[in-house]
Amino acid sequence: MELWIPITVAAALFQNIRTALQKHLKGRLDTTGATYTRFLYAVPFTWVYLTALLNFQSSATNTLPPINVTFLSYGAVGGIAQILATFLLVWLFGQRNFAVGTSLTKTEAIQTALFGFVLLGDNLSIQAVAGIIISLVGVLALYQKKKQDTSAPFTKSTKLITRVLRAITTDRSILPGLVAGGLFAVSAVSYRAASLSLGEGGFAIQSAYTLVWVTGFQTLIMGGYILSTSPNVFIRVLQSWKAAIWIGLTGMLGSAGWFAAMTLENAAHVRTLGQVELIFTLIIGYLFFKERLKRIELIGIALITAGIITLILE
Repeated sequence: MELWIPITVAAALFQNIRTALQKHLKGRLDTTGATYTRFLYAVPFTWVYLTALLNFQSSATNTLPPINVTFLSYGAVGGIAQILATFLLVWLFGQRNFAVGTSLTKTEAIQTALFGFVLLGDNLSIQAVAGIIISLVGVLALYQKKKQDTSAPFTKSTKLITRVLRAITTDRSILPGLVAGGLFAVSAVSYRAASLSLGEGGFAIQSAYTLVWVTGFQTLIMGGYILSTSPNVFIRVLQSWKAAIWIGLTGMLGSAGWFAAMTLENAAHVRTLGQVELIFTLIIGYLFFKERLKRIELIGIALITAGIITLILE
């Protein structure tokens, strides 16, 4: 098994936990504050992670790679795109159609493929494209989970895609979900480009160093904005440290996994496999909250799994 595969699955699991914690904290903070905790409380953990990697490696390879303009440019673009995407995602938590909007953020896989091709020249095989599309249909199937439909799976998926396209102009959570997916795609491709531009140190150091710089940049940019516009929000973020510190830890672990995987592998492949997060969500709901899985949810899981397997067996 290629190394990027277990790293991506672990990253998706940690992201799933972090998102659940962020949703919980949204009840105490506004959208901006809940978004900022993701970055502020991750900073110390990123430094611990990088230091541990440097100490673990041999003395001949434990130096940091030199910074360059390409690294800083892509890091800044990715950092800002992720801030905006996270803000939209947290905003969606408060909407009636949370499941709809957040499911559509998962279109980031196919958007990542497009951005990766345009910006980095990443190529995708026909099998990889097929895997991404199959997985995407599975994600859209989960959007339908609360509706009753006795149609055949193929007919159901066709109806679903038609409804989604029609809903873009009528449901205010649809377009933000798609935009968030696009922004997450931009950030994924940018982080891969930034990490690869370092050129030396090995994938672990390259990705960890990128994570340190990007998280620090995001914390400074967003912290300055909050202090200048809503200083009381900054105070509430600090007061919520007992819960927020876990968001920082799980967020860092998830990001460390994403950055490492995308340094090793095409970002579109990584993001497609990362859709396993939705399967984790449904399984956790079934095991711990006794939420019964409906037939359409099982179809969605099957399609996502089939898409992932198609991609991995490429």
